Amino acid sequence: MKLKLTYGHSTVSDPVLSRIVLKTGVPINILDAKVTAATGEMIVDVPVQGRQLEEAVSLFQEAGVNVKKILSSVEINYDRCTSCGACVSPCPVQAIVQHEDWSVELDETKCIRCLVCVDACPVRAIVTP
Repeated sequence: MKLKLTYGHSTVSDPVLSRIVLKTGVPINILDAKVTAATGEMIVDVPVQGRQLEEAVSLFQEAGVNVKKILSSVEINYDRCTSCGACVSPCPVQAIVQHEDWSVELDETKCIRCLVCVDACPVRAIVTP
C-alpha cells in the first residue's frame, strides 16, 4: 500500500520513519520525498496489508504525521488515450506496457509514482488522482 505522509514542523526533524521500521520490522520504501526545515511530504510503499499496515499507519499518526492512503498512483483516462505508447518507454520500472493490439495497461503494483508518464503523455490522458 502506498501512503502519503505529511510531516509538520514539530515532526519533520524526528526519525519517525526509522523508528516505525525498527518497531514493526516492515521495510518501508521511500518513493518520493520533499522535505524542508519546516515541513515534509513523502510517498512511501508499505508492503504489508491488514493488521500490520494498520499498525504502521497508527504509529505514524501517533507520532503526529498525517497519513493518507493512496489507492491509485496514476490513472489512465482511456477515453483520451490514443494508445501512442509515448508513456511506455520512459517508465523506469515497466509499470506501463503496450500490448500487441496497441492497448496500454498500467500495473499499479509496479508503479513507483515517479510521474514520468504524466509528462510523457502528449494528450494528457495520464493524471494523478
